[in-house]
Amino acid sequence: MQSDRELVRLEDYQPTPYLIDQVDLTIQLHPTAAKITSILTISPRATFDSPKPLVLDGDALTLVSAKLNGSELDEQAFDADAKSFILKQPPQETFTLELVTQVDPQANTQLEGLYRSSDTYCTQCEAEGFRRITYFYDRPDCLSIYSVRIEAEKAGNPHLLSNGNLITSGEMDTPDGQAEGGAWHFAQWHDPFPKPSYLFAMVAGDLTCMTDSFTTMSGREVALHIYVEHGKEDRVDYAMDSLKRSMKWDEEVFGREYDLDIFMIVAVSDFNMGAMENKGLNIFNDKFILAKPETATDTDYALIEAIIAHEYFHNWTGNRITCRDWFQLCLKEGLTVFRDQEFSADMRSRPVKRISDVRQLKARQFPEDGGPLAHPVRPQTYSEINNFYTATVYEKGAELCRMIHTILGEDQFRKGMDVYFDRHDGDASTIEDFLKAFEDASGKDLSQFALWYSQAGTPDLVTTYSYAPQRQELVLSIEQSCPPTPGQPTKKVMHIPVRFGLVARDGGDVSYQSIRDDRTGKPVSIDPKDPVLHITERQNRFVFTGVASPAIPSLLQGFSSPVHLRSNLTLDDQLILMRNDSDPFNRWQSTQFVYMEHLTKRSRALQKPDANTAPVVPQGLIDALAHSASDRGLEPAFLAQLLTLPSEDDIARELGRDVDPDAIHDALGGFKQDLAQALKPALIDLYQSHTAEGPYSPDAQSAGLRALRNVVLSLLQSLNEAEMFALAATQYEQASNMTDRFAALSSLVHGQAPQAQSLLDDFHDRFAGDALIIDKWLSLQAMTSDDSTLQRVRSLMNHDTFSMTNPNRVRSLIGAFAMGNAAQFNRADGQGYELVADVILELDQTNPQTAARLLNNFRSWRVLEPGRQEKAKLQLERIARQKPLSKDVSDIANRCLQ
Repeated sequence: MQSDRELVRLEDYQPTPYLIDQVDLTIQLHPTAAKITSILTISPRATFDSPKPLVLDGDALTLVSAKLNGSELDEQAFDADAKSFILKQPPQETFTLELVTQVDPQANTQLEGLYRSSDTYCTQCEAEGFRRITYFYDRPDCLSIYSVRIEAEKAGNPHLLSNGNLITSGEMDTPDGQAEGGAWHFAQWHDPFPKPSYLFAMVAGDLTCMTDSFTTMSGREVALHIYVEHGKEDRVDYAMDSLKRSMKWDEEVFGREYDLDIFMIVAVSDFNMGAMENKGLNIFNDKFILAKPETATDTDYALIEAIIAHEYFHNWTGNRITCRDWFQLCLKEGLTVFRDQEFSADMRSRPVKRISDVRQLKARQFPEDGGPLAHPVRPQTYSEINNFYTATVYEKGAELCRMIHTILGEDQFRKGMDVYFDRHDGDASTIEDFLKAFEDASGKDLSQFALWYSQAGTPDLVTTYSYAPQRQELVLSIEQSCPPTPGQPTKKVMHIPVRFGLVARDGGDVSYQSIRDDRTGKPVSIDPKDPVLHITERQNRFVFTGVASPAIPSLLQGFSSPVHLRSNLTLDDQLILMRNDSDPFNRWQSTQFVYMEHLTKRSRALQKPDANTAPVVPQGLIDALAHSASDRGLEPAFLAQLLTLPSEDDIARELGRDVDPDAIHDALGGFKQDLAQALKPALIDLYQSHTAEGPYSPDAQSAGLRALRNVVLSLLQSLNEAEMFALAATQYEQASNMTDRFAALSSLVHGQAPQAQSLLDDFHDRFAGDALIIDKWLSLQAMTSDDSTLQRVRSLMNHDTFSMTNPNRVRSLIGAFAMGNAAQFNRADGQGYELVADVILELDQTNPQTAARLLNNFRSWRVLEPGRQEKAKLQLERIARQKPLSKDVSDIANRCLQ
């Protein structure tokens, strides 16, 4: 357990006693001994009776020299070690402090600060990586103007990049202390916009540059550069197109124009994150840049589009306006996720995008909210900030922005955003600043809504409805609660917007005359274009008058709030909504509800020692799915979502306690087979009639056709029939794109088809040498459910493509096993936990961030049946006892064990 001394508290926030107005950096690159000269222009924030010391952050730094106002500092005037630099008595007027530090990029396996990715120098400074380059106030509220000079040997480093605009570049003499050899050159960059240190970036290496341009709404031409490794130029077109569409969309929807002369993206192969929004110089994990039809799936294309948009949108929501402190992280991340979700919804299918986002929310964030790692969207304390780049901050943070949009409406939301941009451009802001902008723009009080930022946990809504035909009234009761979470045993009543509709039992929407609040007797004002009930009391009761015929309430349309919804809707009610709800999201949600009702019953039945038979699939479900399959008016991508079954983790989350992953696995497999058998003719017809014609295109319509065919193909493989295996094998052989080829291979491997191993070998041989594709090959094998998987994963760890120093390889093999293979990770013998714990302990010595994120997969161990609980706990305790142990991993292990 973390001691109080190790915790950082929101309530302890204090501004820095000094401002760093200007940063002049000279970075002299060397693989093992890079020299950084930092000249800081510093001024006191106030006049102090006795000067406060200047305390700058460091991490693994070697100080070479220190000067104050150009003169060498006396050793008695400062203290310095690897972790900090302290100037004991700074001047009380503006002064310059010159610090020269040395770092070893080659040895920096943590991939924070300045490091080498293959032969390319690059940086990653969020959250606290700049202190691994030079001493600084490494916190987001210290905004400075940066000028950066990069010096390097020209051979191997033809490109020298940093934030802002290029001022000058040229040849230079070999610096003192560097071995005489090849010619040296330099580049001077200047960023006119104040930024915190976490947004600093530098890249140097031998890369190829793809160029384009964009003309902004005010007529300025911006140069667009994307840098990738040589030989990968043919995989950049979609990334560039996504960037240009992002820039145009942000102008049209939010009125935000890009502000520098150049926007650059660099793709590197060693990166802890997906991408980083450094001002004007985004650094990306190459898997989110590189794509062509033969190498990337439709999912890859969609992620590239979304992540490029996300990092670009940060230019305003994160860069021009940043966070006052790391407790406000959702202010940039949650808001920017909301913006990239809206962009993708406009580029693709809005209903399908919403379903996809909610699947992600429920799979990643709901378990976080329901376990030992639960924390508010804005936490009150943290031990290691890297561990708070969580689904709660990102995905739930985005849902809070969406709720504000729902509460205020489109026009008032846009006005609030405009006020926020105008008021806080150039600031380091807080959640209070953000909410105040919306309150001032709309005149609405958001004080109760603000509880969403401070209270952890997923609220429960329990709803009941009844219909009185004589009075033509429908009565709807809604009660809210929120379960205890670590450090928050009791919760206040929240403001929960519930979008709704009424659906007739024979199909179609049902109208009503008015709604009154039965508690107060007052009428409820509803916008007929966007009907929303505002739940602001613990118990709420609404009476709908003038309801001429029996109706079923369709609640939480579009998933208007991130809550658990329980209702007294019957199975027949849900089946009616499956067929007839005009809200696509709720039509999907009703389908998931019926799936889950059956799957949880089936799982519990199979968990019993004497289980012989499983519950029969409801005929109403089969009929409703057949009805949807024959509805040619449905968007193929949407139908694909309807036919996608819940995951094993989804079922475990619904069961909630005493979970047996083997029973869940068997239940899902049996259900899938029963469903495929019942729908076989309809499925074959769907497969044969939904083909994307012509050359491959990643557009939404074509991707939707492929998604539907491949979901159907996966269902058909569960029949374990030679004919269906042959169908998938033919698709694999004839595929003209990675989407169809990999989907066919996956369905054969998961279906344990006789052809599976030979096609796995063929896939490897076709794409050997392409790391991103081999990552797919690794993941597929790690996620197979048979008992040989554990040994296969151990064997693949010795494969020549696997490297413990590359986060992508670790995530592809070990991460896929722990996150995507519930049955084998949660093996009854505990060997799955042991394997992952072994990797975490090994990885902690070199890359604690990646190790800690892998450890997150243990978060739900307490919901398992007792035998597995004990084995998971044994590994968590083993990890927590390890000495030495990084702060990143120790924090997660101790919170899991609390």
